[in-house]
Parts: sequence; C-alpha cells; structure tokens
Amino acid sequence: MTSSTDRLTIGELAARSGLATSALRYYEELGLIHSERTAGRQRRYPRATLRRVAFIRAAQHVGLTLDEAATALARLPADRAPTATQWNAVARTWTHRIDQRIADLERLKQKLTGCIGCGCLSLRKCALYNPSDTASTHGPGARYLLGDTPPPPENTP
Repeated sequence: MTSSTDRLTIGELAARSGLATSALRYYEELGLIHSERTAGRQRRYPRATLRRVAFIRAAQHVGLTLDEAATALARLPADRAPTATQWNAVARTWTHRIDQRIADLERLKQKLTGCIGCGCLSLRKCALYNPSDTASTHGPGARYLLGDTPPPPENTP
C-alpha cells in the first residue's frame, strides 16, 4: 500500500501543475489522468500524475489535441515516470506531427505576407485571390490559409 505522502489532493496537484482544479477534473473525465478516492470520496492522485499533466501541457503547447495526447499517454505507464525508451517511442510520433504543424505555420506565414502585399487584408472579399468569394466552394473557413491553393491573380488594367 502506498502512503498518503505518495498521493496528492486535487488542490495540491493544481498548485504544483499550475492548472485549475476544473481542468484537472476535465482531464480525469477524459481519462487522461486517474485518481483514487478516499473513504470520504476525495480525489487522491499518484505523484506520477504531475508528469502526465506536464506531458499534456507540452502536447498542447506544440499544437497537439487532447485526443493526440491521450493516444500518446496510452503508450506510457500510468503509475510511474516513463523510461527513456518509452519516451523516445512517443517522441518519434510527435516529431512527424510537429513537422506538420511547422509546415502549416509556414504556409500561414506565406499567405499572410501575400495578403498584406495586396493591401486588402481580406481573404473573403479579396479581388485578387478570392473574387466573388469563390473560395467558399471549397468549404468553410479561410480556405487559402488552411492550405487550398488560390487561383492566380486576375490581370486588371
């Protein structure tokens, strides 16, 4: 049996992790972290939960979703810190996703520069890249910022 010093209350976990207790409850609801209950039904978290929360926050910081974090966490031990081998296996899967995110940000950077260059700052009404809102036929959102290729600018006299 583990001692009570090996367990954290939700308030202690919140203070140590920098997250609100509501966020921790949400993570628990999603199955990202787990607690045990005392006889009085109070949550107690293993100390290893601090690492799991740090992992989730790191995942979000690099643009991964909570679902992606959950997939990665499923490959790591729930009750202790992962070994270097376990962590490296997860890190390799993140590398591809981070590279995708960098490519998305580079595309966004290029598109914003192009938009600023034309001067209108409106992808919805842009007479050069999106006349008559033709981008709307490709789906919702800022299509050209999301990766769709705009048609070449029309030559205007």
